[in-house]
Amino acid sequence: MIDTRLFRSSRPRITRSRRSVSAALGATLALLAGVALAGPAVGDDLDDQKSTAESQQAATEQKRADAEAALEGLNKEYADTAIALQEVQAQLPAAQQALTEAESTLAGYEREQALIASQLQDAEDQEASISATIEEDAARSDEIRSQAGLMARQAYQGGDTSSNTLGLVMGAQSVEELTESYSAASTAQRAQSQVLDELTAVEANNRNSQARLTAVQDRISELKAEADAKVAEAETARQAAADRQAEVEDLIAQEQEKQEQLASQKSAVEAQIAAIDAEAKKIENQLAAIAAEQQKRAADAAAAAGQPAPAAGPVNGAIFGNPTSINPIHVTSEYGMRLHPILGYYRLHAGIDLRTYCGTPIYAAKAGTVQWAQYRNGFGNQVMVDHGLYNGSSLMTSYNHMTSFVVGGGQSVSQGQLLGYSGNTGTSAACHLHFEVYVNGATVNPRPLLGL
Repeated sequence: MIDTRLFRSSRPRITRSRRSVSAALGATLALLAGVALAGPAVGDDLDDQKSTAESQQAATEQKRADAEAALEGLNKEYADTAIALQEVQAQLPAAQQALTEAESTLAGYEREQALIASQLQDAEDQEASISATIEEDAARSDEIRSQAGLMARQAYQGGDTSSNTLGLVMGAQSVEELTESYSAASTAQRAQSQVLDELTAVEANNRNSQARLTAVQDRISELKAEADAKVAEAETARQAAADRQAEVEDLIAQEQEKQEQLASQKSAVEAQIAAIDAEAKKIENQLAAIAAEQQKRAADAAAAAGQPAPAAGPVNGAIFGNPTSINPIHVTSEYGMRLHPILGYYRLHAGIDLRTYCGTPIYAAKAGTVQWAQYRNGFGNQVMVDHGLYNGSSLMTSYNHMTSFVVGGGQSVSQGQLLGYSGNTGTSAACHLHFEVYVNGATVNPRPLLGL
């Protein structure tokens, strides 16, 4: 059993924002989460990545073991549903993060689309403006050419004023006539020069406008290509976001379904837990009675020898050997009070869970006498070993959830002797050894007595 939080009912909220998972399940949200590693750049990075992977893997395994331990005392169907719920809840954060990232990617593409559309509109506006300028310049060029042609014809008909200046001077009858004729010729020359200058300027502007138009049209083509590409990218991102949204919605639906299943079975589980607690109390009473009898016999023996009755002293130190085939001993769940993940109240996890695998050997932690080897409600196949008085205190160990045992009640066993094989009997979520130590009929933390 572990210290987890209550399973709270939740309603699917189909929104574009991230959905928060119940904080009460924060300790198990990473259950079964995969470890994603980036490719290392150098040897040191590879070592770091390997170390990180091992740490994350160990954390994942610990969370699974804690989750399984927390569900001891539940029937298999209920435990399986609770584990499935935690697995779903473990997937939710990653799915919600993926949805957030997909929506962010889509928003980025949409912003790029809007920017490209704005640039394209600006370029098209420039194209229209430049085209209009070209049309106006072309019309003005045609008009100037027409004027220039008319002036050329008039000059041809009246003679070239620049070559007939002497004729004008010689043919003048008076100074006034000379001035008037010369002024008219000069005016005609200036008009011709202005027309030609304007034509040159208009055509130069027209060529510049044509060059600008070509550049703008090329840019329009590029922007349209970019726009088409962004449309495709945005559509892909939109589909990805929709897929992630569907995944989140599906996980939320699964979560709610599992929670409803658990809620529907809660009364039955409460009754089962009560029965298991009653069985645990019965075992403690039995062992307390045995301890009292042992201490009475010791007191009687001391009295017969004329000595004071031995006092019950503390039990400490590394007095037990490894009861499993896993070396070194690996504790998957500790001794202590735990908040039951389903029922919502604290219960004592009266032993420690040790890593074993299905069907692996279980050994006596210390020499003693088998008190019983039988099936006990909730504990599954249980072997109880009586180690007699230790420093005046009764000392016993129990080995639970075993697949089978090879010893029987009343049999003497030595430290390290085979008792049976590990398993998943009783109300257990996975194969392991639930190891308990009783001092004067009450459980104590086995960890220090194993030298851990």
